[in-house]
Amino acid sequence: MEGFIIALFVCLVLALISKYLSVPAIPFYILAGIVLGQAGLGIVESDKVSTFFSDMGLLFLLFFMGLEMKLDRIIANPSKVLTGGLIGLTVDMGIGFIAAYLLGFTLMEAFVVGAAFYITSTAIVITSLIENRKLMSREAETIIWVTVFEDLVLIIILAVLSASDQNLLLFFVKVALALAFIYAISLYGKEFLISILERNDEIPILFTFAAVLTTASVAIYLEIPETLMVIALGAAFAITDPDAFEQHARPFRDVFMVMFFVFFGVTIDFVSGIDWFVVAIICTLAILSKLISGMIIGLVIHGSTLSGLEIWANMISRGEFSIALAVLYGSPIIATTIAIMVIVTSIVGAFTAKYSTWMRRGIISHSRKKALMYRPHGGK
Repeated sequence: MEGFIIALFVCLVLALISKYLSVPAIPFYILAGIVLGQAGLGIVESDKVSTFFSDMGLLFLLFFMGLEMKLDRIIANPSKVLTGGLIGLTVDMGIGFIAAYLLGFTLMEAFVVGAAFYITSTAIVITSLIENRKLMSREAETIIWVTVFEDLVLIIILAVLSASDQNLLLFFVKVALALAFIYAISLYGKEFLISILERNDEIPILFTFAAVLTTASVAIYLEIPETLMVIALGAAFAITDPDAFEQHARPFRDVFMVMFFVFFGVTIDFVSGIDWFVVAIICTLAILSKLISGMIIGLVIHGSTLSGLEIWANMISRGEFSIALAVLYGSPIIATTIAIMVIVTSIVGAFTAKYSTWMRRGIISHSRKKALMYRPHGGK
């Protein structure tokens, strides 16, 4: 319990610092866990209390992901979602998977690395667009659609990884029945759910917390992925009043998610055969792959490499979902590799997103000077 209190206090300080510096807090939380945990000072250890809070952080993170999925908007703009999304999937996950496999990881490990390599941090991206006042830029909509597509792919990845060691037919039948039940409750009980959310007492908060935990518990009992079911619960509740559910679930998510990142860092052990050369290659390729996919998306959708540069600058950061994949399906070495990749890309992404406008101006200025230099004498 003492370790939990220490970690919570350190996170409070780091949250204030990250807000002051306008940089993502996620890498700071992971670094705090590494420093406090077995790879550092060894004053904080993972126990039953920290494990509970970490599990809650993952569940509420995925629940929020479901709430933020606006399926009607996706259906209304399928071409934008598919075009940018498929480019990112092919380039980023392809490079991540191939690189990991060539670097000596097994096929399953390479798949996990490739998936973590591919998924951008939705939280960091949206926060960055807001704080840097870029939500009204023409690239912002494309960036948001690409992250939405990534979230949809993440659901498929979770389903594939969860079903890898089960009877596939029975697994998908149970998942389908559970999904149908969740959506039936949301559809036919919509008025009841809204009536609960409109109350001014503690009932809406208790109901939201109980709904997430009950869904996870039932999923575990049925031997289907609780992560997938919690996302589905959020997506189903999004057809009622998603803003109200977000309001009631946000305190749980914010506190639990911080503990999730910190105690993920606590469990990291750099002594367990980590190859720093491999990690350096993974981190470098993680940044370069987003540059390649960003440039292609910018050219295809906006007809501009400068738009591609803006997309790249805002989509470098990996974060919460990459860590989630590492926790759920990664070995200790994979988890450490992904953790370092998240830290590096989050820090680099914070600065590229903040100064992308300067980079674009610099490129434009350089191009103009180059054009003037090669303009024929006497030309207009």
